[in-house]
Amino acid sequence: MTYLVITVFAQEHQTLTYYQNDSIQLEMDLFLPETSNISKHPLVLFVHGGGFSGGNRTGGQSYCRYLAQHGYAAATISYTLYMRGKNFSCGGVTSEKVKAMQYAANDLWSATAYLIDHADQLAIDTKKIFVTGSSAGAETVLHAQYWNRSVMGWSGDPLPKGFKYKGLISGAGAIMDLNMIQKDNLIPMMLFHGSNDRTVPYGTAAHHYCPTDATGWLMFFGSHSIYEHINSLGATSQLYTYCGGGHELSAELFKRDFDLSLDFLNQVLSNQKSQKHIIIKTDKPNTGAATLCD
Repeated sequence: MTYLVITVFAQEHQTLTYYQNDSIQLEMDLFLPETSNISKHPLVLFVHGGGFSGGNRTGGQSYCRYLAQHGYAAATISYTLYMRGKNFSCGGVTSEKVKAMQYAANDLWSATAYLIDHADQLAIDTKKIFVTGSSAGAETVLHAQYWNRSVMGWSGDPLPKGFKYKGLISGAGAIMDLNMIQKDNLIPMMLFHGSNDRTVPYGTAAHHYCPTDATGWLMFFGSHSIYEHINSLGATSQLYTYCGGGHELSAELFKRDFDLSLDFLNQVLSNQKSQKHIIIKTDKPNTGAATLCD
């Protein structure tokens, strides 16, 4: 059962309940442009980080507010924190880690479906829906786009047949299998990641660099591996590498330099294609990808 608006905060944003059952209520904060010369707005959904055990949607409010000021509907969502009280590192259980991502992806699909259902009321263009996220949120948006929804959805595919997101922005994210990304489901992507990230690998490695005998061992393909793969498929891709940076930069472009996201979104809507790798030096020595930082 779902509900529409439950709270309005000073007309700045609306808090909406997009999913509710006997045990959980999931909400989003939706920011809408105050004035516009178009009848329907492109939409950006933001998914916060926190290892699927913490964090909250308020961390995406400044980002969503900025996008709304530039003509986008933007929502930061809450989702099921399945790993709360559990181990999401090497001492965890691999199947539980996968299930945490599955819960989050299903919640993102539900939030998307809710906004599609209310698109006329909220003036949303359902053909221009982007997903963005940092860390666990980035893993959520990557799998939400590239998993088979009919297989990984709890109740089948909740979205319209043939639905694809318009584009994706991932901060320090990774995907379990590059083979999920194919030409027929590929969308424009902007990625950013620290080259020394020891939590979510920048290239290809185990999550947290766990040893192979760890109960929580899980292979991850990080931003650089994804970037090389989508380049080989000829799609629009942008990678910002923070040389020497670690996982502390997973939300960097969602906290500041909002214009980089806005430029990417506008380019996608204008059908501008690009493949670029921007290298950003940090004050930390690089040990993870030296040849990329020269």
